[in-house]
Amino acid sequence: MSQGKHKGAAGKPRAAAKPAQASNPLADLGLDEGVSVELLQALHILTREGKLNQDSRRKLKQVLHLVRFIEPLIEEMASNSHCPTLVDHGAGKSYLGFMLYDLVLRPLGRGRVVGVEFRPELVAQSKSLAQRQGFERMDFLPIAVADSVEHPLLPAQVDIVTALHACDTATDDAIAFGLAKNAKAMVLVPCCQAEVAAHMRTNKAMNLARTPLAELWRHPLHTRELGSHLTNVLRCLYLEACGYQVTVTELIGWEHSMKNELIIARKTGQPKRSARERMHHIAEEMGLQELLARRFAAIV
Repeated sequence: MSQGKHKGAAGKPRAAAKPAQASNPLADLGLDEGVSVELLQALHILTREGKLNQDSRRKLKQVLHLVRFIEPLIEEMASNSHCPTLVDHGAGKSYLGFMLYDLVLRPLGRGRVVGVEFRPELVAQSKSLAQRQGFERMDFLPIAVADSVEHPLLPAQVDIVTALHACDTATDDAIAFGLAKNAKAMVLVPCCQAEVAAHMRTNKAMNLARTPLAELWRHPLHTRELGSHLTNVLRCLYLEACGYQVTVTELIGWEHSMKNELIIARKTGQPKRSARERMHHIAEEMGLQELLARRFAAIV
């Protein structure tokens, strides 16, 4: 048998197999080489060997998608040499804050990120990492979102308020903070919306006798799902009633997270009376008048 080149079925020499190229984890994530590898390793996104940590991949994809929504807001507000201030509520390990700083604010050369997180051990870790990275325009406060409005280290006015999966009413607290600080934009991904559902559950028997619409939440599963949806509907109307233009979209594919609703609100300074009226009508139909007065006091 000839020891020459192997031939395929058509008698043509087969091309030599090309050596497999090593995968670039940064390129796989859609990141350029300017991003800090040390930062990604410290956040456990990359392993010590520089490979992608699969456990963190899903979280990072959400954060990077959110960064792409926030980046044009920062760039717009940074015009005319303005130094935009962004406050991230329920920051956790500050994935979002660090990625925003490294990918947007660091190249921009100005702007400040403040992470609000009530767990002091996470705040201490974030402070240490920011210091090691030389991120001088990052601050971290160990307080609850609800207590942040009066904190002396936060300015009277901020530019952008973010909350990525701030649990249950913490998203409402972030909205209240944004309103109090006259925020130009709010970017919210709500999570675990339980307050409205709990209120609907308490008054279920009375509402079943009062209106056939209560069939929409008679079963416990429907109560939870409708309560979650209704929470975000009321939040959007509330923001419109307070002078914001609201856009609602998906953050990322549903395969990555079930908590996937992205609310972007931009201040127009023109409150919508119709939004306020619709909030009251919905509250009346759903038996939520008491909650409306407590949670959305600015328009009651």
